[in-house]
Amino acid sequence: MTPTPDILALDFDGVICDGLIEYFQSAWQAYCQLFQPASQEPAPDLAEDFYALRPVIETGWEMPILLHGLCSGLSREAISADWPTMAHQLITEAGLDSKTASTAVDSVRDRWIQTDLDDWLSQHRFYPGVIAQVQHLMEAGVYLIIISTKEGRFIQQLLSQQGLNLGAGQILGKEVKQPKYITLQQIQNSPPIGAAASVSIWFVEDRLKALELVEKQSDLSTVELFLADWGYNTPAEKNLAEQSERIHRLSLSQFTAPLTAWPNRHLDLRGLPE
Repeated sequence: MTPTPDILALDFDGVICDGLIEYFQSAWQAYCQLFQPASQEPAPDLAEDFYALRPVIETGWEMPILLHGLCSGLSREAISADWPTMAHQLITEAGLDSKTASTAVDSVRDRWIQTDLDDWLSQHRFYPGVIAQVQHLMEAGVYLIIISTKEGRFIQQLLSQQGLNLGAGQILGKEVKQPKYITLQQIQNSPPIGAAASVSIWFVEDRLKALELVEKQSDLSTVELFLADWGYNTPAEKNLAEQSERIHRLSLSQFTAPLTAWPNRHLDLRGLPE
């Protein structure tokens, strides 16, 4: 493990930003648009069920489908057991597809931003200390890249609000239409202008499955992998990361501390930015 990365690749939702309140509001409006329920008001416990199940969601199209499952009477336990299979079954039975559901969610967000940007922004919170740490590391020479399944334009809006303006190519959102490990391969093979020619990459992600896919790629064996345990993951996933020889479990207090506090096995502590 290198003392400090040339490139720090971060997921957005669940690593930098907690948007649970906005997720539910946007997902509910998209659900109403897609399924036309008798009542336009969500049941009292629906939001809490949605929040608890957020770790199963990989991409935005699944959010209104998850609400459809809950409103159809499916339990948290049933959904948690095999959500990927269930999601595709639910959307197929409804005569929909992922593109239609995704467009519904994005259109809700676009309308919200256009009509009341301040209100939309207020539905998000940034994890304590994360923005300051990111700014500090960038000033220390670390090249930052956001790799997310959220639309890049939404990420740009939120980061700009925090005074963090990234250059072209530093926000790689849903629009790139490929798995994160492929994006990392491309970054490794063709480092962006502003990064070192021979790059060391650290990748922080809150979805264990995404990290495991990176782990399986032999050409990404030098990429350091961190599970953000403050994000949308389960206790079982945190435990699996602790047992992994490749994936490091990372706490929020470690992330916001000097890089010397990050978990590692072979770290030379010399030369780190303080």
